[in-house]
Amino acid sequence: MKVNKMKLQFIIISIFIFALFTGLQAQDKNNEIQKYISVTKFDTARDAQKDLKDAIAEAKRTNKKIYVDVGGEWCIWCHRLDNFYDSNKDLQDYLNKHYVYLKINFSRENRNQAVLSQFPKIEGYPHIFILDKTGSLIKSKNTGELEDGKGYSHDKVLSFLKEFSGKL
Repeated sequence: MKVNKMKLQFIIISIFIFALFTGLQAQDKNNEIQKYISVTKFDTARDAQKDLKDAIAEAKRTNKKIYVDVGGEWCIWCHRLDNFYDSNKDLQDYLNKHYVYLKINFSRENRNQAVLSQFPKIEGYPHIFILDKTGSLIKSKNTGELEDGKGYSHDKVLSFLKEFSGKL
């Protein structure tokens, strides 16, 4: 009788440990999903297809749109746009609150044609694509329309971000 009781205790403890271990694995997988890091640099070595896939997963998880900034380190207006967001914290905060941010490199070294060929032709850089949370195109934006002198217009950029965030 004592042997059966010990077997039963062993089985119960084994089931408990298995359930605990399985629960911890599921928690780790959820934590991995939450560790999305925005691609904030134009990098010729990045896998843009994987980056877009990750951005779509994050957009679905957070119910946000995707802001795709296409350009390169060679592009002065790309750096001006980066500096513009850096010096306008309210716009940067709005962008981060309502969009999943993704940079895709376009350069001689890596044109990322596999990804960019699914979108409308780009006439100039930087170029912005707004995607819904499934990755479908909402807007293709020539950033020249957002310029003001040798920089960008705060009001035009804010209006653009609000128009497609769905938070007017």
